[in-house]
Amino acid sequence: MEIRIEGLTRHYRAEGRVVKALDAVDLVVPANRIFTLLGPSGCGKTTLLRCIVGLETPDDGEIRIGGEVVWSKARGIAVPTEKRGLGMVFQTYAIWPHLSVFDNVAYPLQVRGEARAAIRDKVRRALAFVQLEGVETRSATRLSGGQQQRVALARALVAEPKVILFDEPLSNLDAKLREETRKELRTFLSELGITAVYVTHDRVEALALSDTIAVMRAGRVVEQGTPQKIYFDAEHRFVADFIGRANLVPATVHGHDAGVTRVDCALGRVACEAHAAPPGTELTLCIRPEFIHVGAPAAGAANVIDARIASLAFVGEVYEAELRVGDTPLLARLAPDARYAEGDAVRFTVDPAHCRLVVA
Repeated sequence: MEIRIEGLTRHYRAEGRVVKALDAVDLVVPANRIFTLLGPSGCGKTTLLRCIVGLETPDDGEIRIGGEVVWSKARGIAVPTEKRGLGMVFQTYAIWPHLSVFDNVAYPLQVRGEARAAIRDKVRRALAFVQLEGVETRSATRLSGGQQQRVALARALVAEPKVILFDEPLSNLDAKLREETRKELRTFLSELGITAVYVTHDRVEALALSDTIAVMRAGRVVEQGTPQKIYFDAEHRFVADFIGRANLVPATVHGHDAGVTRVDCALGRVACEAHAAPPGTELTLCIRPEFIHVGAPAAGAANVIDARIASLAFVGEVYEAELRVGDTPLLARLAPDARYAEGDAVRFTVDPAHCRLVVA
């Protein structure tokens, strides 16, 4: 079910000043896809999620869920949270410690007054879906963190919501369990074919889970697209930097020829992916560490650059190397069996297709 947001605004007053938590946000969440709101703390992503679910009241704008207007300042519409047909999974899971797993999951149906037989059947199916059969009578808080996350998911799913919303649900898990649960969650949501809105500040989580990512900053959506589009073809410096580790070098467009754009920067004259900006335009050259190839360049290679290895750190699957071109640092990733040492003079290449020009 599609969610359409138009001109959504939410302001707070704090210490005598106005904080724009949401600044006239326009957004369309496609039906039956996993849509992630990604951004740093305080960017407005959780406020936007809470406005959708009805836990927060906007100052202006409109929210539609599946074509139905659930909130509109201009029309005076404010559909209560419980009538919006949404499921919600919170960061803390909101598991009731005095209830069993069954009663935690059954609670939304009990509030709706459904028949006992129907509740039993729906809870059984929800727990089977999240692979928690046989734990119905256990205290929910006696389960592991990953299992509690599944209980929260089952409770959100049992009422058969039109949309399910997640507010950083994996942030309390350790790194290994977070990775395992992330894979399970992606599988569950893909099998359901349900619209999901997911809030996180973790870029790996966003890349691994999402069909579409919207990157937020200061109450606005800066950019959105598929994980691949956001990672490889970001249009803004902030997005390129936030979504992953990136080398960002100020550059000035020199000219265009042979299907590339040439820029002048601290690395010299670099051939980049074609960009429409005219000569003299100041942009930022973005190069991901994985696309810097250290070693003897192939014949005819573009962008052959001399550097020195300033530092090396072994992190298991790769060496993380800081290269220096003059005073300009660049992060590169070297093979774990690479035979280099700090202080070595090296030569590296970068394909023009992986030299992306972005705006500030």
